[in-house]
Amino acid sequence: MKLFTIFGDPVGHSRSPLMHNCVFKELKIDACYTRTHLTDGSRLRSVFMAKGLTGANVTVPHKEAAYEQCDEVRGIAATIKAVNTLVLEKGRLIGYNTDAEGFVRAIESFGPIRSALILGAGGTARALSIALRARGIEVSVLNRSAGRLEYFRNEGIASYTWENFSPASYDMVINTTSAGLTGSDLPLPKTVLLDLLGRTKAAVDVIYGKETPFLREVKTLGLPYKDGSDMLLQQGVLANRLFLRDAYACEEIEPPMKRSFIL
Repeated sequence: MKLFTIFGDPVGHSRSPLMHNCVFKELKIDACYTRTHLTDGSRLRSVFMAKGLTGANVTVPHKEAAYEQCDEVRGIAATIKAVNTLVLEKGRLIGYNTDAEGFVRAIESFGPIRSALILGAGGTARALSIALRARGIEVSVLNRSAGRLEYFRNEGIASYTWENFSPASYDMVINTTSAGLTGSDLPLPKTVLLDLLGRTKAAVDVIYGKETPFLREVKTLGLPYKDGSDMLLQQGVLANRLFLRDAYACEEIEPPMKRSFIL
């Protein structure tokens, strides 16, 4: 039996086991996918090997740590230096990032997007900023502190801290922070957030499975919105295809994975 897992802190909320196990069952693949709560990201590789895994997903806050521990990093993950999918290939740990393409697929229903503000500066923010910019979207990044903004500045992406940010108009605001995942925090001070949302056409929170305080404010204002469910589905389809070494097309993987969302 092939073994897969998702590493994160926290990780108990993750739907990934249900999603991937539904695919394995439907396609009659002898495999099992579990959760692994990991507080120390530097131990990711050693735990991966000790568990005898074939592949894994990585969620907050370990995507950059996963990048550092790979033998090889492919695709956009090499550019953004953040990995959310790991595959063992001939004893070598190969890293990928499916967040970017998954998100782009997920927001197609909003129609044309010309500008976007990303809240947060972690691995997900890196992935989305590069993917959106590659599609001609003007991207800006806003983070509480300056420490993680160096990457974006080096990439020529407009970057701000709370102290030097003045709300402007955007087609979309995207929350990639963990604010609201386990508590009632907002990703920005409320007065700034409300001013920002009042100038925004649509919003997305990459957190899924709950109404975050961010989305509550978005809904109150009547803005079009999505949580992270569609992104989760699309990145999961791409990750599962990597796990199965391209033996199945996305069109074969997506239906059973999508059905897992109603279980």
